[in-house]
Amino acid sequence: MTIPKEYDPHIIEPKWRDSWDMSMYHFDWKDNSRPQFIIDTPPPYPTGNFHIGNSLNWCYIDFVARYKRMCGYNVMFPQGWDCHGLPTEVKVEEIHGITKNEVSREEFRNMCRELTVGNIEKMRQTMLNLGFSTDWSNEFVTMEPEYYSKTQRSFRNMYDQGRLYQSEHPVNWCPRCETAIAFAEVEYDPRETKLNYLHFDGLQIATSRPELLAACVAVAINPEDERYKENLGSTVKVPLFGHDVKVIGDKDVDPSFGTGVVMICTFGDKQDVRWWLEHGLPLRKAIDKKGRMTAIAGKYEGMTIPECKQAIIVDLEAEGYLFEQKPLDQNVGMCWRCSTPIEILSERQWFIKIDNEEIAKAANEIEWLPEYMKVRLDNWNNTMEWDWCISRQRLFATPIPVWYCKECNEVMVAKEEWMPIDPTIQQPPESCKCGCTEFEAEEDVLDTWMDSSITALHVSGWLTDHEMRLPTQLRPQGHDIIRTWAFYTILRSMAIQGKRPWDAILINGMVLGEDGHKMSKSLGNVISPEEVIKDYSADSFRQWAAIGGSPGSDVMFRWKDVVSASRFFAKMWSIYRFSMSHLEEYEYADMSIDELKIVDRWLLSNLNRLISSVTRSMEDYQFDEAFKSIRGFTWDVLADNYIELVKARLYGDDEAGKKAARYTLYVAIDALSHMLAPFAPFFAEEMFSRIGEGSIHVTSWPEACDSMVDADIEASGEFIKDIASSVRRYKSEHGMALNAPLEKIEIYGTLADITDVLGATNSPVEVIAGEPDFEHVPVNVKPNMGVIGPKFRGQAKDIINALTEENPKKIADEIAKGKITVMVNGDMLELEPECVAVEKEVVSAGRAVDVLDISGIPVVIVR
Repeated sequence: MTIPKEYDPHIIEPKWRDSWDMSMYHFDWKDNSRPQFIIDTPPPYPTGNFHIGNSLNWCYIDFVARYKRMCGYNVMFPQGWDCHGLPTEVKVEEIHGITKNEVSREEFRNMCRELTVGNIEKMRQTMLNLGFSTDWSNEFVTMEPEYYSKTQRSFRNMYDQGRLYQSEHPVNWCPRCETAIAFAEVEYDPRETKLNYLHFDGLQIATSRPELLAACVAVAINPEDERYKENLGSTVKVPLFGHDVKVIGDKDVDPSFGTGVVMICTFGDKQDVRWWLEHGLPLRKAIDKKGRMTAIAGKYEGMTIPECKQAIIVDLEAEGYLFEQKPLDQNVGMCWRCSTPIEILSERQWFIKIDNEEIAKAANEIEWLPEYMKVRLDNWNNTMEWDWCISRQRLFATPIPVWYCKECNEVMVAKEEWMPIDPTIQQPPESCKCGCTEFEAEEDVLDTWMDSSITALHVSGWLTDHEMRLPTQLRPQGHDIIRTWAFYTILRSMAIQGKRPWDAILINGMVLGEDGHKMSKSLGNVISPEEVIKDYSADSFRQWAAIGGSPGSDVMFRWKDVVSASRFFAKMWSIYRFSMSHLEEYEYADMSIDELKIVDRWLLSNLNRLISSVTRSMEDYQFDEAFKSIRGFTWDVLADNYIELVKARLYGDDEAGKKAARYTLYVAIDALSHMLAPFAPFFAEEMFSRIGEGSIHVTSWPEACDSMVDADIEASGEFIKDIASSVRRYKSEHGMALNAPLEKIEIYGTLADITDVLGATNSPVEVIAGEPDFEHVPVNVKPNMGVIGPKFRGQAKDIINALTEENPKKIADEIAKGKITVMVNGDMLELEPECVAVEKEVVSAGRAVDVLDISGIPVVIVR
């Protein structure tokens, strides 16, 4: 059996990647004999770059999928692609140097499709290179009619339930993307602005947004604020614009902020919206969909928001309205895709009603891993103020299946049997209730989360010929999309099926660069998975993912961790190669405990403890604990100790002892290959290819044999291990070759089997009951020059010479009596005991020996 001396992942990994039959990972819809394990996997945006954050999450998913298959589950690890949305449109505009409005709707959508198809292929290749056991038979692409027809049918379903409606309502609006966005898509950026203090027709107000003066519809004070009670109910003129607004009272006004008087604009922030609704105030639209000032802004019409703000401040100051400015820290709402500050505009949009109690009930039925991550969903659910705005003013997305009758303006929602349908291309196949056959198409499209929030329904068989299998078993995702993907999926699953979408949700953290910051191109700390594969290996990358941190926590990418992973595989390969040199033509046959040596049983006891430990960690999704245990056992127990102890047997003539060692090695290598399989699929497959048949990835997870776990055997094995290592250290300290024989080793204690002590020490060994009889014989006098020199100065040399010529036993006896006498140049001197030390050697039965204390048991080395 020829096994390369060095493990070369750049040969091994492509070999297995290209030869694996991926159908072994397919979910069997007809199989009800095995428990199902369906994973509701995240469908990434096809950017073409399967980045390191994606890769970390998919490593976690693959660890689970491979482990569960080996445990006998019918596993589905599907792959989806969330194609629609702003990122693709923005990239197409950038690539082609256009905006979405400069070409026809269909041409722009085709550009998006073409880019997406190419990007999917690039990302799919990275996933294959990383060894993910994806079930490609259950791949889904949200831009394909087979999928988005389900999105449209869910729209109809929720419309029929009365949970989906259209309304004129304030929405978050991105002027750059020219579309409404949901609250969950708003990111917040801390910034410093200025609080502007204005004379406001007899009152003084403070505002950070003077550009919204044209949209001012009221001035509010706290009714308990004694300073302004007399102003309640009056009207004031708005500076620069001159229209009258009422002064109203509202308890939400903070008297301590600014002047205690605020202007209400439609709309500066969420609080403005609340006041507008509560007090029935008029609507003044000062900003349009492109982020420019409207006609009500007068001479500022057409300006961008920053331009208007600057111009109005200049005019306020010139006309004496502005009397003070102070710095103000604020969190600015930003579009999560393009980082443009959002505005709140009142537009006609489609919304889904949010049932907070229903979502909370479902969330409580789901196991959160780690548990504390549920707080993020609860906090979001408890602070939702508006329903979910699901319409978007873009092009590349699932069409909203709606038309409007040109005669009576009746809304016609497409029937499910008409779907998939694009109302901008197809007319409804029947007339309106009023008899009219002419319709205006809804040109808005659906929020991309409308597609991705039905993934749990889709993968569990909704609207297919398959049996519906909701809830799925696991949702793995990042903590950054709990308020979007997790929240919306729970909402939709409960609304459409009345069931929770998953049994458990596994949350992973973000990947940080070596500088401790979140990876970003601007910081220059981005590492791609393909770089790691090229320089090291996919399995090394996967090992970094396993050991880097526990689920829920952010993980730092460090090259030294990848190097460490690579070294482990090199060590494991060395162990494997050595083992296989003794397992060539070995035919496995079970052996009884009685046929095994203590060291074999010690190894197997530790191995079975390892199997139990790793299994528990895998069940708890603690991948870092699992792999660290495997690595520790492999390096410390198997390589550094067991193999060193049994080498003599493996190379010796005792066939029974050799057989036991070969059996033990085989069992260990086989078990390790199986436990490594979820983490390092290429390496594990290569190991298994010489000891098993077929792919390791269709074999069973090892089961711990409790009867092999024996604490007494482990103690005896540890004792033997410690003897061998102590003797090796003794030889090294005495300049002896490690294979050099000693005259004899005597062990004072009980040890039933000394086979491997004999082999490891290459010396005669005797186990002796009882305690050794030691005599400590003085053999050398050592003057303490540090004491004698300072005390006796000129006589020091003569004293030292005299002491070294004295009988060691005499000096030892005098030390015991407290005084030393020595003749120096004819004079008898008395010395304190600290002036000298006496070296003694241990003598046993008249022989000079050295004694090693091993766990309190004397081990005598006869020189």
